[in-house]
Amino acid sequence: MNKIFAKYLYARSSAQKLRLVAALVNNKKVVEALNILTFTNKKSAKLIKKTLLSAIANAEYHHFNKNNMIIQQVLITPGPTIKRIMPRAKGKVNYIKKRTSHIKVVLSNINFRRINGAKG
Repeated sequence: MNKIFAKYLYARSSAQKLRLVAALVNNKKVVEALNILTFTNKKSAKLIKKTLLSAIANAEYHHFNKNNMIIQQVLITPGPTIKRIMPRAKGKVNYIKKRTSHIKVVLSNINFRRINGAKG
């Protein structure tokens, strides 16, 4: 087992906002990505960091060293949208869409990537 992952389902942020931060840490070493996420001043950074820490804990459970791990992929997919209404004048309504997302962080061992010919 050389790929470790963690999921955060129904995160209360839109996929567009999460993808901006996910692009910062994609294909980075885990320690470097943690530093980037710690000092990025966005709610999305906290959500992705929470998922990354869960993936690191999963990797340590399987006896991987986090210093030898790299983020192979941060996958953001849109989740269900929570729909609310806002009353307006003359009996009309406006719809408020509260978007959710699913975050998946996939970690890979650096040595495994080099053996299989991938860039690392």
